[in-house]
Amino acid sequence: MARSAFFGLAAIIVFYVFTALAVLLSPWFSWIANALSDLGNVSTSGAAAIFNFGLMASGFLLLLYSVIGLRVSAPVTSYLLAFTGLSLQFVGAFNETYGTLHLVVSVILFLSLLVSSLAYFAERRSYLALIVLFGIVPWVMLAYKIFFTGAALPEIFSSFLVMPWILSTIASVKKGEKLADPS
Repeated sequence: MARSAFFGLAAIIVFYVFTALAVLLSPWFSWIANALSDLGNVSTSGAAAIFNFGLMASGFLLLLYSVIGLRVSAPVTSYLLAFTGLSLQFVGAFNETYGTLHLVVSVILFLSLLVSSLAYFAERRSYLALIVLFGIVPWVMLAYKIFFTGAALPEIFSSFLVMPWILSTIASVKKGEKLADPS
C-alpha cells in the first residue's frame, strides 16, 4: 500500500516541479496569455523536453497509483483516474505541434479530470471531489475572455481543484487504511 501512495505523491510532485521548471526557463511565458501546452511546443519552447517529460512521467505515475492504490477502495474511480493519467501522457506525447490532435487529447484530459472527480464523489461520497466544479468558472471566463486570453490559469486551477480528494486518498493509502466507508 505504501508504494502506491508513493506513486500518487510522486505524480503530483513531478507534475508541479517540471511545470514550474519549464515556466522558470521560459521568460516569454505569460499566465494570462498562454496555455501551459505552449511550454511543450517543440518548435517554440526551449523547455519543451522538460515540460513534456514531466507530463508523461506524472501521467505514468498517476496511472500506477490509480490501478494499485485505488483499485480496491474505489474501483470505478481507479479506472477513470488511470485513464486521466494516460490522457496526461498523451498531452505530453502529442504536444502543440500536433495541432488538432493535441487539442483533442487536452480536452479529453480535462474532461477526464472532471469525470474522475465526479465518479469519486459518487463512489465514496467525498465532498472534496465536488470542489472540481469550481473549475468551470475560469473556463467560462476564458471563453468570454474575461481577465485572461490564455488557458494556463484555467488549466493550473483545474489541477489544483482535484488535489484535495486525490491527496486524501493518498493519505489513506499511505496509512495502509482502506478508504473510509461512505455510509
